[in-house]
Amino acid sequence: MTPGRIQPRSYPMPTDSSATRPSDLALTGRIVSVVVFTFLCYLTIGIPLAVLPGFVHTDLGYGSVVAGAAISVQYFATLASRPLAGRTADTLGPKKTVLYGLTACAVSGVFLLGSALAAQWHAVSLVLLIVGRLVLGFGESWVGTGSITWGIGRVGVSNNAKVISWNGIATYGALAIGAPLGVAIYNAIGFAALGFIVIGLGLVGYWLATRMAPVPVVHGERLSYRSVFFRVLPHGIGLALGSAGFGAIATFITLFYAAHNWPNAALSLTVFGTMFVGARLLFANTIKTYGGFRVAIVSFAFECAGLLMLWLSADPAFALAGAALTGFGFALVFPALGVEAVGLVPPASRGAALSAYSVFLDLSLGLTGPLAGYLAGEFSYGSVFLFAALAAALAVALSIALYMRTGRGVGGPATV
Repeated sequence: MTPGRIQPRSYPMPTDSSATRPSDLALTGRIVSVVVFTFLCYLTIGIPLAVLPGFVHTDLGYGSVVAGAAISVQYFATLASRPLAGRTADTLGPKKTVLYGLTACAVSGVFLLGSALAAQWHAVSLVLLIVGRLVLGFGESWVGTGSITWGIGRVGVSNNAKVISWNGIATYGALAIGAPLGVAIYNAIGFAALGFIVIGLGLVGYWLATRMAPVPVVHGERLSYRSVFFRVLPHGIGLALGSAGFGAIATFITLFYAAHNWPNAALSLTVFGTMFVGARLLFANTIKTYGGFRVAIVSFAFECAGLLMLWLSADPAFALAGAALTGFGFALVFPALGVEAVGLVPPASRGAALSAYSVFLDLSLGLTGPLAGYLAGEFSYGSVFLFAALAAALAVALSIALYMRTGRGVGGPATV
C-alpha cells in the first residue's frame, strides 16, 4: 500500500456466469420495471415545481426568500428521512420502502390540494403547502433509496452503476416532462388540479408496486450508519457542491426569466432534463471505462461552464444553452461518485450507503433555496448561478484530490 493513499476496501460479491447472464435488453427491462416508481415519484415533484415559486411569490404575496424556502423544505425532509429509508431498505426490503414512499407522495397531493383551496387565506395556504412539501420529501427518500436497492437486487451488484444511471434518467426525465406539463395544467384548469394529479400518481404507483415481486433482504456484515456516513463523506461533499447548480435552476429559473421578461421559463427545465437523460444514456458506460472520479471531474467542469453561461446570459437563447450544458454536466455526477462511495461498504449496508450519500444531495438542495433567495434579493437572480458555478469549480478540485489520494487508474472504479 502506498503511504498516504487511501485504498478502498473490497468485499466479495456473487457474480453471474456467462450462461445465466441476461442480455442487455433484458437487463435494462428489469431495471426499468423498478425505476418506473422513481419516475412516478418525481412526476409528483416535477408537475408543481415550476408553478410553486410563482404561486408563493405572486398569489400568496411572499418574498423570494420565502418562495425559495417553501421549495427547499422538501429537501430537508428528504435529508432527515434518509437514514430511516436506508435502514428500511436493508432490513425490511426495498419493496416495502417504495410502498411507504409512494403512499407519502399521494398524501402530499392532499395537502397540495388543500393549499390551493385555501389560497384566499395566505398563511393557511402556505402552511398546508409546506406540510405537503415535507411529506413529499419523506416520499422522495423512500422511493429513491428503495428503487435503487430493488433494482440492484434484481440485476446484481455488478450492474449498480447502470441501476443508478437509469434511476437518474427516471428522476430527471420526470422533472423534464413534469415542469411544462404542470404549467400547462395550471394555465388550463388551475392550481387545484395539480393536487388531484399528484394524488393519482401516488396511488397508481402504489398499485403497480404491489404487483412486483420483492427481492431477498441481504444478510451479512452491517455497518453502523455513522460508520457508513463517514466512509462516504468526501464523495457526498462533492455531490453537494455539484448539486447546487440543479437546485439553483429548479428553484429560481422561473423567477430569473420573469425578471428579464423572457417567455418559456419551463422550457429551460425541460432542456436541462433532456440533456441530463441524453448524457446518462450515451455516456453511462464511461464510469466503468475511466473510473468514477475521472468522469466526475469532467462532469463538474461542464456543469460549471453551463452555470457561468446562465450568469452571463443576455437573451433567453443563451440562457437555454447554459441550462442545457448544466444538465449535460450534472448527468453523471451522482453515479460517478456514487459507484466509488458504495464500493466502500459491505453488501448488507448498501442501502445505508446510498441513503448516506444521497443525504448530501438533499442538504445541498435544501440550503440552495434560501441561500440563493438571499443572493437574489441582495444582488440579482443571475448571481444565484454564479454562486452555483463556484460550487461546481470547488467540486472539480475535490474530485481531483480524491482521485489522487486513491491512486486510481483507467478502468479502476472501486470494487462493488
